[in-house]
Amino acid sequence: MSDSYLENASVRRVREALADVGALHEVMALPTSARTAQEAADSLGVPLGAIVKSLVFTVAGQPVLALVAGDRQCVPEALPPVLGLEGGVRRADAAVVRDATGFAIGGVAPVGHPAVLPTAIDASLGRFDAVWAAAGHPHCVFRTTLDELRRITPGVVSDDISR
Repeated sequence: MSDSYLENASVRRVREALADVGALHEVMALPTSARTAQEAADSLGVPLGAIVKSLVFTVAGQPVLALVAGDRQCVPEALPPVLGLEGGVRRADAAVVRDATGFAIGGVAPVGHPAVLPTAIDASLGRFDAVWAAAGHPHCVFRTTLDELRRITPGVVSDDISR
C-alpha cells in the first residue's frame, strides 16, 4: 500500500472537504485498485452493497450526482423527481464527470466538488453499519454511513433511485 496516493491533489481535496464537514473517518489508501465497486469490495473484504458508487448524470444538461449501493443499479428516470428537477436524463461522459466533480471516473468522491451538485442517495445503503466511498483516486476510499452521507452532502435519500 502506498501512502503517496494520499498526497494526490484530488485526494487532498477530499481529505480537506471531509475535515471541513467533521467527517468521522479519514481517507485510506488501498493496495489494489478500487476503480470499480467490485474491486473496492474485494480489496476491503466487504459486501458489494457496502460500496458507494458515485454516478454522474445530467438532467436537462445540469450535472447531478447519484450515490448508489454497489449491488444496485441506478434508476436514472427517478432522479429528476427525487431532486425536484425537470428534463431528460443522460449518463454523463468522462469530460462532464471531470468538469462537474473535479475527479476522473473511478475516483469520484461524494464531496470535494468545485460546485455543489444536486445529489440523490440510495436509501438501501442504510442496510450497512459502514459503507465505503471513493476519495478522489482509484486507490483511495473513506468509510462513512448513510446518515453521514446525508449530513456531508446536499443529498436527498430515496428508495426510488435504485433497484
